[in-house]
Amino acid sequence: MGKTRVLAAALVTALLATAGCGGPAPGGKGDDKEAGTIRLLTPIFEGADGKKVLEDQLKTFKDSHPKVTVEVDYTSYAKLNEKLTTSIASGRPYDVMLMGVGWIPPFAAKGALAPLDEQKSDLSQRFYERVVDPGIYDGKVYGLPIMLDTRFGLYRKDFFAEAGLSGPPRNFAELREYGRKLTKRDAGGKLTRAGLDILSNDLRQTFLPLLWANGGDLFTADGKPAFNSEAGVGALQLMTDVIRTDRSEDFGFTQSGAAGGPPLAQGRAAMMIGHNNVWQAIQETAPDLIKQDKIGFFMIANERPALFQGGTIGTVSAKSAHPAAAKALVTFLAGEKPSLAANEQRGNVPALKSLATSEYVTGNKAVQFAMENMGSAFSEGGVPAWLEIRGDFKATVESALLGKKTPKQALDELATSAQSAIAKG
Repeated sequence: MGKTRVLAAALVTALLATAGCGGPAPGGKGDDKEAGTIRLLTPIFEGADGKKVLEDQLKTFKDSHPKVTVEVDYTSYAKLNEKLTTSIASGRPYDVMLMGVGWIPPFAAKGALAPLDEQKSDLSQRFYERVVDPGIYDGKVYGLPIMLDTRFGLYRKDFFAEAGLSGPPRNFAELREYGRKLTKRDAGGKLTRAGLDILSNDLRQTFLPLLWANGGDLFTADGKPAFNSEAGVGALQLMTDVIRTDRSEDFGFTQSGAAGGPPLAQGRAAMMIGHNNVWQAIQETAPDLIKQDKIGFFMIANERPALFQGGTIGTVSAKSAHPAAAKALVTFLAGEKPSLAANEQRGNVPALKSLATSEYVTGNKAVQFAMENMGSAFSEGGVPAWLEIRGDFKATVESALLGKKTPKQALDELATSAQSAIAKG
């Protein structure tokens, strides 16, 4: 059992153990006024710059909520699940928890989260509807989106022009074909430029947009694994072919030299499936590429266009002693100024429709592209056992890319493991 599975199992045990414990809950006998000390756990606002951004926003929050004190615990997404699990097991969970897309069902299903006083219909007026759904479980709103993380295609326009390509690929066949044309190796066969970089991004988050673009889904409507469908196998087969047949990329090539910026900026890749903040990284390391309009974007598409949409969601603990204050903080952090500041600091995508015309968005073409294509966005998660399942995708994808298993064998094995985790409840 891997570390992710251990933590997830510990989380379930802790939640079951604390479900019968005392302690006020929203709507119960707790303090229903916007007052008290609340503890915030956040995996964003990291580093000195991020801390300064959050502290400035919390000063504004304090001005309108003078009786509320916020204590912040900074962490990373790598350690977030462990932090949440430990706090729940100790009987002193955080009042406000910022967590990822796909995390709501695992926590809400076990009673760890408090429903918010929000309706989907109202939120869909303010936020892009697609980003509201990940905060809903069993028909109730448990979280508000603060920022989005997206993955899509990025490419070098100058390299495309040199290869005689007039625009980005429109389907899987062209994705592979263009990758082969754009790949460069020296006389000895050593790779000097990857035609299609699928390795520098998280492997799960590369596989999923390909799965969705191929017409597939992670799970069925009744919560059974669906990622090992024909569409899923086809998506993983494409990744395998890029590495093993087309040789459009080699292991280790695009993952090295990160200090010099993204492979796209270094000229070590002509195309990639990557994060929207690659744009910000290019601004910092190779700004002339942006000034000369050499960076382009495209939707991953085959049966349909698909955009990977993750992000950070604000939630309230079901055990908070100050539920009104905690809910007020979540609402504040999801508001225009705080969320804009958070997105600017990380180069991410705002969830609020009103921020589409902000100076930040209009000055960042990658963020603009993501917001313009939110209608084709898909999110991971969907079942309470997701946190137990998600960590196994990397090894599954790698086993196919390394030729240890066929794509079908790899995904079938993961589906069997996933169904076991789902059946445990």
